[in-house]
Amino acid sequence: MTGARTRRPAPPDDPSSEKLAYQKALARLARREMSGAEVRQGLARDGFTPPAIDAALARLADLKFVDDPRLGARFARSRLAERGLGQHRVRRALQQKGVSRGIIEESLHAALQDVSEADVVDRLARRFWRQKERLEPERRVQALWAFLLRRGFPAGLVGRRLRSLWPNWSDALAGLEPAEAEPED
Repeated sequence: MTGARTRRPAPPDDPSSEKLAYQKALARLARREMSGAEVRQGLARDGFTPPAIDAALARLADLKFVDDPRLGARFARSRLAERGLGQHRVRRALQQKGVSRGIIEESLHAALQDVSEADVVDRLARRFWRQKERLEPERRVQALWAFLLRRGFPAGLVGRRLRSLWPNWSDALAGLEPAEAEPED
């Protein structure tokens, strides 16, 4: 077998039908919450015309079935609190969902009011430290630094929390911190 084929959905009977576009969008939203951009992209992939997509999205938004601010707030809070992701990773994920920059920033601001990023870093750091006890402490601190940055936490916060949690091993962080402020995504 040369490779897996992705099955393209059959084109809609009437690609300009607002009703069919709306029904197809509802079926998508029944599986999981999506941003307006994700619904738009899916309907376009299904072969619906832009006017049909616009009408379906307007109706879904009026009924609050598509609500990017609500999606952003829920997503940001759950990723920070439950999945242990930092603000940079959450911001990137919401951008990939097609959520607007303003909504992303509002969502992150609200989530960070409810969830302390420092507490999340501490929780992850302690768990990582226990799981990697075979590594030498200097190497463990460096690996932990890289792990937390990959999870999307700001470098300054990571450095402060690691120095606070393991002051004896803070020398291992020398040279790891960026010289300048981190660029905004």
